[in-house]
Amino acid sequence: VQLQASGGGLVQAGGSLRLSCAASGRTYSSVDMGWFRQIPGKEREFVAAIRGSGGGTWYGDPAKGRFTIARDNAKNTMYLHMNRLKPEDTAVYYCAAGEVAMLADPAEYGYWGQGTLVTVSS
Repeated sequence: VQLQASGGGLVQAGGSLRLSCAASGRTYSSVDMGWFRQIPGKEREFVAAIRGSGGGTWYGDPAKGRFTIARDNAKNTMYLHMNRLKPEDTAVYYCAAGEVAMLADPAEYGYWGQGTLVTVSS
């Protein structure tokens, strides 16, 4: 699976962004997918994930109540809708894919996109 993340940018606090992750390669609809974020010098943090089978979703604490993960299997694309953004959401956001047992564990994902930078100004 090849992944291409996009949609990052500069936004004011309280604003919204939609990240996209376009996938190509093996059967997209069967893989689990997730979003992680990373600030330089810190570990990669789980944001949200969505199952390939059944479409169940999971959210990390920073995302709960503000972010929504979704996937469009017809377009081979996953999305992260981010609302009420805060300056502490500033990070490089990565999409990932794989056959995953622990959705919040980045080590379980075998495929990663290149990352897209989100900057939230105060």
